[in-house]
Amino acid sequence: PLTPQELTHLLEEVREGRLSVADGASRLEARTLDLGHSRLDLERERCCGHAEVVFAEGKTVEEVVEVARALVEHHGRVLVTRLSGLQAAALRDALPRAVHHERARLVTVGMPEDGGEGDVVVASAGTSDAPVAQEAALTARFLGARVRELRDVGVAGLHRLLAEVDTLRSARVVVVVAGMEGALPSVVGGLVDRPVVAVPTSVGYGANFEGLSALLGMLNSCAAGVTVVNIDNGFGAGYAAAQINRTREESRR
Repeated sequence: PLTPQELTHLLEEVREGRLSVADGASRLEARTLDLGHSRLDLERERCCGHAEVVFAEGKTVEEVVEVARALVEHHGRVLVTRLSGLQAAALRDALPRAVHHERARLVTVGMPEDGGEGDVVVASAGTSDAPVAQEAALTARFLGARVRELRDVGVAGLHRLLAEVDTLRSARVVVVVAGMEGALPSVVGGLVDRPVVAVPTSVGYGANFEGLSALLGMLNSCAAGVTVVNIDNGFGAGYAAAQINRTREESRR
């Protein structure tokens, strides 16, 4: 759908003869692309600020390739998440600019080459949390944010985190990734005056319940301003951080 300003401009172009009635009508049509197995939302970027992202789990190799190719043809770039090795290999063969970020299970086409805008910090508690943390960092970077990563700064060795307080406080938004008992976001939330996006991971021993204990710990955080995404949802955290970062960037202009 067009915004009121865009609709006004479109009607003025038709009235003044700079755009035919047929072309004006085509612009008013819903912008979707039906591939049979998938119906792509080509208006997502206009409505939400970013183009549609492909979630690969549950899709066949052929479906992932066809969807990704169509989005690249329309937008010039694409982000594909939660890929299997076979899906990633097929995308690399089909799309010459495709880059496989194996640990994060992502493929990107058209990753921004510059440093991005603003400042998003992604802090992870342990090395085992790296796949989820990298998914968050790469997602935010793909969506235009400048990203810095702090790795292995969990509460088991709190001095490691305290040594990075200046970095945390200089960020516009902090993504905190942790498994086990999920305490790290509460600690970070007590140190900064920035939005904190907490990501529980399924890393931990039996009583971790595949991330449930970390999720509940973060939801029950006593630190104000901590927002929690789902277990292992690095993509969701990176997307939210990029949106917050962009909003703060635009407010400075």
